[in-house]
Amino acid sequence: MGGTFQIDEAQFIEQARQFQLTDRTIAVVKNNAYNYGLEFAVKAFAISGIRAFATTSVDDAVKIRHMCGDKVDIILMNPTTDFKRARMFNLHITLPSRDYYDAYKDELHDIHIHLEYAGLFNRSGLSSIEELEYILNDMNESDLELNFTGLWTHFGYSDEFDGIYETERGMWEQFISDVLELGIKPSIIHAQNSASYVRDGLLDKHSHVRLGIGLYGSKPYADLDDTDFVQSSTLSAPIVQFRRLTAGMTLGYGAAFKADEDCTVAVVDIGYGDGVLRARAGHECEIGGKTYPIVALMMSHMVVLVDDDVEAHMSVYLYNKKLRIDKYTHLGVGANSEQLGALNYQSLGREIIYDV
Repeated sequence: MGGTFQIDEAQFIEQARQFQLTDRTIAVVKNNAYNYGLEFAVKAFAISGIRAFATTSVDDAVKIRHMCGDKVDIILMNPTTDFKRARMFNLHITLPSRDYYDAYKDELHDIHIHLEYAGLFNRSGLSSIEELEYILNDMNESDLELNFTGLWTHFGYSDEFDGIYETERGMWEQFISDVLELGIKPSIIHAQNSASYVRDGLLDKHSHVRLGIGLYGSKPYADLDDTDFVQSSTLSAPIVQFRRLTAGMTLGYGAAFKADEDCTVAVVDIGYGDGVLRARAGHECEIGGKTYPIVALMMSHMVVLVDDDVEAHMSVYLYNKKLRIDKYTHLGVGANSEQLGALNYQSLGREIIYDV
C-alpha cells in the first residue's frame, strides 16, 4: 500500500511537443525533473523533439549525456569546479561572478561557458557590465582564450503583472546589448521561463527559451487556459480504514479535527512524509468522482471526511485532471515546482502508463 505518482507517457510527450519552441527549447530537468523522474523526462522530451537540457547537477548532466549521446546540449545552471567531467562529457558550464573567474580562470579553457547575469532576481550572476569588462581585460593581460558560448539569466518576476517584470526584462535586454558591444557573440542566449515565453514569445536577440513547468503540464500563472496545459500526472493513495466519530470526538495530533456531529472519516495511506504539503491539507481530495474535505494530515496518513458513497476499494486522489497542481498554486498551497519538488519519490510508488 501507499501513495502512487502516476504519469501518462503519451500525454506527457504531447504536452512537451505542443508547448516547446521547435529547435529552440532548453528543457529544465533539475531536481529529478520536477520529480517526474530524470530518465523518464529526458527520454520523453527527446521523443518530443527537444535537443537541449538544463540542470544544476553534474551527476545528472552526465546521466543525460549517457542517455542522449552527442546529439544534445547540456547546460549546468549551477557553477561547478568539476572541470574534468565538464570537458569529458562536453558540458556547458556557468560563469557566475568575477570571484569565480579569479579563482578558476586557468581551468576554464576548452569548455563551453555561459555568462550568467544576476539581474533583478539577484540570485547569482554578474551584477554589472563592469564585472565582465574586468574579466575581458584580465583575459587579455593573461593571454587567456575562453569560449563564451552562452549568455543567460533567470526571470524571477515573469508571473507578476504590476510592471516589475517589464523592469526586469529591460535590465536584461540592456545587458545583452552591452555584452554584444564588447564583441562577445554567444550562440546561445536564454532567459525565458514558461511564464515569459507565454507572455512574449521568443525575445529579440535570444536563441532559445528555457522552459520548466509548462513543459510538465502546469500553467505558469493562473490566467491561462487549462486546455493548453495537459497535466499527465496523478497522485493517489488507498484507504486504510474507516472510523465512525460521534459529535465532539477529536482526531489527530493536537486534536487536528473535531467532529461537529456524528460522522465517518476515511484514513488514507499518505502523509506529509510522502511530500504532501501541509497547506494542501486545507483543501479537498477526490474519491469516486466526488470531492471531500481533507481534515487532518499526519506523517504517514491523511484523514478525509466522507459519506456513505465512499467504499474501501476506492482510490483517493490529491492530484488529477480536475485537481490540478496549478489550481492549488493559485489557492496558495505553494508554487507548481514546490508541490512537485516536495514529493518523496523514495516512499511513493511510481507508475508510467505507456501507450501500447
